[in-house]
This record gives sequence, C-alpha cells and structure tokens, in this order.
Amino acid sequence: MSQTTPAATDRLARLPLPPGPRLPGLVQTALFSHRDRITPWLRKHYGDVIAVSVLGRPSVLVCSPELNRSVLSGEPTTFHAGEGRIQGIRNVMGEGSVVTTDEAAHQRLRKLLVPPFNGAALRGYRDMMNELAAREMSRWPVGTPFAAQPRMNAVTLEMMLHVVLGLQEGPQLDALRVPFSRLVSASMAVYAGEVVPQLQRFGPWKRFRQLRERIDDALYAEIRERRSAGNTADRGDVLSQLIATQVDGDRLSDAELRDQMVTLLLAGHETTAITLSWTLHDLAHDQALQDKAIAAVDTGDDKYFEAVIKESMRLHPVFYAVARRLTHDIELGGYRVPAGYTVFAGIGPVQSDPGQHADPHVFRPERFFDGSATAWNWLPFGAGVRRCLGGGFAMMESTAILREVLLNYRLTPGRSRPESARARHVVYIPSHGARIIAQRRAK
Repeated sequence: MSQTTPAATDRLARLPLPPGPRLPGLVQTALFSHRDRITPWLRKHYGDVIAVSVLGRPSVLVCSPELNRSVLSGEPTTFHAGEGRIQGIRNVMGEGSVVTTDEAAHQRLRKLLVPPFNGAALRGYRDMMNELAAREMSRWPVGTPFAAQPRMNAVTLEMMLHVVLGLQEGPQLDALRVPFSRLVSASMAVYAGEVVPQLQRFGPWKRFRQLRERIDDALYAEIRERRSAGNTADRGDVLSQLIATQVDGDRLSDAELRDQMVTLLLAGHETTAITLSWTLHDLAHDQALQDKAIAAVDTGDDKYFEAVIKESMRLHPVFYAVARRLTHDIELGGYRVPAGYTVFAGIGPVQSDPGQHADPHVFRPERFFDGSATAWNWLPFGAGVRRCLGGGFAMMESTAILREVLLNYRLTPGRSRPESARARHVVYIPSHGARIIAQRRAK
C-alpha cells in the first residue's frame, strides 16, 4: 500500500533499504538465473527480504507467505504486474494482453475474459481434451526411453489450438502448429532482440520477426472469418466465446483478441506441459507413488488424482517467482522499497520451505488433505487480482492427459538418476526432458 500522510511518509523515509549481496549487476543477474539454488543461501544471510539486481533493474525478492500476501494482494495501482514482465515477452504477447496491462485496462480485459473460463464453459471442453489425450497416447513408443516433455508440449499445444482457437485438422491448424512451437522454443537472446529494432534485420531476430508475422496473419485471418460467419455464440471454443462476449456494451477489438490468443497459447500450453513432464518423471522414479496414482485413476478417486498434480506443482514450480513493478515507495518486512523497484514474490522459496511444508522435498500428495497447503504457501496460479484465469482450464487439461497416460501405461525411469531443474527463459524444466520408459498396462 502506498503511504500518503506526512507522518507515514517521514516514517517510511527513515526505514533502511533491504540487504543483499554487493556484487556487480551482471554477476547478480547470472546468479538469479539459478535462483532455485542461490535463494537458500541468500535467505540464510539476508532474511526474507533480499535486494538483488536483475537485468539492470533494482529488485527485491521476498520469501514468506505473509510477504507474498502483501505483494500479491496489494493495491493494483501500486503493484504493476504488467510492467513487471520482461519487455521482449511483453512485445510478443502484445500491449493489449491481460498479462501485460495494469490497473483499469487489466480489470476491463479480465472481466471480458471470464466467461470462457467459468465452470460451465470448462465442462464443455472435457470431451475434446479426452479425445486429444487418447490420440496422443496411441503414438507413444513402448519399451524404449524417450523424453516426455516434447510430447507433453505437443499434446498441450494441440489442446490449445483445438479448444482455445477451435481449429480442426487442415491448413488453418497447420499454419499455426509449427510456428507456435518455434515461438515457444526460441531462446531468451532472441526474445531480448525484440527491444532492439535494429537487430530484427539480421539472423535469428529476423526469422523470429517473420515467425511472429506469420502467426499474426493466421490469427487475424481466423478472427475475421469467425466474425463474418456470425455464429460465434453457437461455437464452444474460447476464441468464439470471446468474440461473442459483451459486457456493458464493451467488446474486445481484433488486436485485443490477437493479444489474448497469443498469450493463452504461449503461456498456457508450455506451463501445463512442464507440470505434466515433472509429474511423469516423478511417478516413473517412485513405483509406490505410481501404484497409488494408478489406483486413483482405476477407481475414479479424482480427489487423490488431482492432489498428485497439485503436489507436482508444489515440488516443481514452473515459475520460481512472479514480478511486480512498484509505482510508489512501500514498506516490506520493516524495509523501504522505493518506487521503480521490481518486487519478486517468491513462489519457489515458500513451496520448498520446511516451515510451511513438512519434508518439502518429498512427493506426498496427502499433504493436500491435511490442511498444510494454503492459499499463501501453494501459489502455482498466483493470487489476488492477478490470479491466473486459466487455472481451472490447466487443471482439467492436466488431469485429462495424466489420466490417459496411467490408464494405458506403466512408467519406469529413462535415466538411472532423477533429473534436476534447469532454467529456460523464466520457467524451470527437467534437465533432460523428463526421460521415461512406457510399458502397456495389462487390461
């Protein structure tokens, strides 16, 4: 919360800045790229409010449920999530995306985006998700090691293209399938080139710009065709519902629709694919756990089955922290954090904290039945006014795919040792792609 009274302003000005390592900015940025490994050391030396420099930005990492609550449920006028995004990613998603906007603009978009993600709409996607998951399972190699993550990327992208865009097999789907795969797999250096227009005339940055243009052309053509057909209210996909949605006479423009589609496809499918990859990896390495998960599938124990996915999200957070850019000076944990700073709410530090979760490095789905997982120590979808709108969609997608895997296969490890997490862009992925071996279950 911003402080406005003279006394409060004076008190805030006297507070110390947060402590942190005194290292060159480039060194701190390099260390922060391994934040899952360096944060325990930082907490031991500096506490739960830590000053860091990331990509040249003065920043603060907070590492407790209470501090995360202060950041994630703070005033949207003070804590800007859109501004907290890396500029290259903002450019790709678009300035009209629900992820890149703040305050009134974000509130307006969020209101227009709610209908396709409510309970009734979600139930309408289930059959298509189940069909696509079954199709993917029929293609799996049997008895030989393979990396699960590329296959999870492929099936979740198919779900997004079919369910979100409403595309069927054909040239329109082909026009987006490969380009979006390449968009997701592009390096951070290529994304960084988005903020240097001169680079976009050369090499990988030129190819990336051309890739974006192909995607935009295909999306705008689909939006125009859908509008002219005039039957969007009768279709069940997300794009059609967004075109049909009107709130107090307000509708999304073509450019805004494009930005939401890119955001959903870019952010939605990879995060779910990573969670599923880790889940398959952990089940393959723990046969007793896999026995319980298979039993839950066979008996229809959805509560335990969903707890398996939630525990995977806790143990392997896709995002280690989420960013907010400050518009006012604030107090956090007894320190003054100036306007212009980026505050990172630490999801990973809290979800791996033994003070919050007993035996935090053990995969134990039962912790979701004993009340130890709360809204502020389990944060895979964020919290507050910026909580992920697609959280329910992601859970439904994850359960559809994992259920189909365990109905058909028994998993064993594709490598002798469990894989570690590796940073890629702003997410954490299995270091070797979650290598597993699948054997068909006896029916």
